[in-house]
Amino acid sequence: MLEPNGPLSPEIYWRRRALAIGVIVVALAIVIWLVTMVARGGDSSGADNAAATTTTSAEPSASAPETSSAPSSTSSTPSSAPSTTASAADPAAQPCSDQSLALKVTVGQPTYRVGDQPAFGTVITNISSAACSRDLGAGPQFLVYTLDGQRRLWASNDCNQDDPAELKTLKAGEQLSYKGTWFGTTSQPQCAGDRLQVPAGAYMVVAQLDAVRSAAEPFNLAS
Repeated sequence: MLEPNGPLSPEIYWRRRALAIGVIVVALAIVIWLVTMVARGGDSSGADNAAATTTTSAEPSASAPETSSAPSSTSSTPSSAPSTTASAADPAAQPCSDQSLALKVTVGQPTYRVGDQPAFGTVITNISSAACSRDLGAGPQFLVYTLDGQRRLWASNDCNQDDPAELKTLKAGEQLSYKGTWFGTTSQPQCAGDRLQVPAGAYMVVAQLDAVRSAAEPFNLAS
């Protein structure tokens, strides 16, 4: 205890000093705890922000647009049309002889119904060992016959005007494909006469380019 107007005793002095030191230590401990909590809170928020950023940046790749390849449509006219493009004419290439070219004809399906429009296709191949050029402006024509081959019923160029000349160069082994559609009626050269509906029966189609002809491909028309 303090004596009036007298100095502190050594015991009281050291007690008060120890108490002051204890208060300072407690205060420092509280400050350190607060700093630690704030620091932890900042780290957690930063991690959340990073996670949110990662999620946001990943969304566009998850919704990448799909790509698809659309099938080529069949020509709606009775004329043949190329579905691939050959090289432009090469002045150095020799003319394609009939012996250097081969034709193969295909039918869209083995049986159609009367009134349908059968789809045909053909592939021209340069079977020689060198590039050659040929006028393919009109392309090959399709011809429909009775199954015995005795009667020609229709040809794709009967009622079509002649196309302008177009010289194409085919490399050795290169192919050029064409597609055509038949309306199922008869025709004659120069589009003469009436066009009559072909009845149900068995028929065959041939592709022809000048003197080059394909093997016949049979198909049916059902009633």
